[in-house]
Amino acid sequence: MTDRPQVGRIAWIDMTTADAGGLRDFYSAVVGWRSQDVGMGDYADYAMMPPNGDDAVAGICHALGENADLPTGWLIYIVVADVAASAAASVEQGGEIVVAPRSLGGGRFCVIRDPAGQAAALYQP
Repeated sequence: MTDRPQVGRIAWIDMTTADAGGLRDFYSAVVGWRSQDVGMGDYADYAMMPPNGDDAVAGICHALGENADLPTGWLIYIVVADVAASAAASVEQGGEIVVAPRSLGGGRFCVIRDPAGQAAALYQP
């Protein structure tokens, strides 16, 4: 992920699941991703890197702590200028807020569900 992703671009993708270790091993075997532990206090989530690179391309996260309420499955993080305004617009347009806006890595994010039922994260650097 670049230092200042552009509004409207997908900045990140991750998976939150009850079996993060199993999925880490699955994607390592299937696509060759290598993992690096990301300390979360009592446990580690995983940053996944391509076989010949050191820049993480995705995350695989345990459904624990602050991640316990995130939907299971691949979740894209779309860059927005104002996460609170975009969350409100989502509701106005027939979506719903799954996870209310909160802090994340020096920015803010929320998770919405669109009118088709699909989840996406909105991220404000």
